[in-house]
Amino acid sequence: MTVRPRRRAPEVRAADRPDDLSDDTGSTLLLTIFYGFLALVVILLVVAASSLYLERKRLLTLADGAALAAAEAYTLDAVTIAPDGSAVPLRTELDSGAVRTAADAYLAAAPHPTLEELVVSRAASADGQSATVSLSAYWRPPILTLVLPAGVPLEVSAVARSVFR
Repeated sequence: MTVRPRRRAPEVRAADRPDDLSDDTGSTLLLTIFYGFLALVVILLVVAASSLYLERKRLLTLADGAALAAAEAYTLDAVTIAPDGSAVPLRTELDSGAVRTAADAYLAAAPHPTLEELVVSRAASADGQSATVSLSAYWRPPILTLVLPAGVPLEVSAVARSVFR
C-alpha cells in the first residue's frame, strides 16, 4: 500500500482575506435604519387608527343627537290618551316625515366641521314610537392622504324613543 502525500490547501493571499472575521462594522447601522422605519410606520398606523376611531365617535354622537331630536318630533295632537281614563301611559305617534325634518334641522344647527360629505341616509319611525337616524360620512387619514385619497365611508345608526309622561 502506497501512501500518498496530502494535498496542501491553496494559500490565501493576505489581500483577499479579511483582517478580522468577527468585525460587525456597518451591521448596526442597517438595523437602526430598519427599526427606525418600522417605528415610523407603526406611529403612522396608530395615528390613522386613532383618527378613524375618533371620527366614528363624532359621527355616532351626532347621530345620537339627531335621533333624540327626531324622537321628540311629535305634536301634542298626536298624543293618545286611553279612552277609559285608566293609568295607561300616554302614547305618541311619530311620523317619518317629521322625523326626517327634525333630523335635518338638528344637523343644520349642530356643529360638525371635521365630518366630510355628511348625509342623512335614513331617518324614519318604523313603529311610530322610536326614531331611527342613520348618518354617513367619509374619513380621510390625517397623514398620507395619497394612500386613501377617496377616504373610507363611515355609517352609523342611532335609535331613540321619547317617553311622554
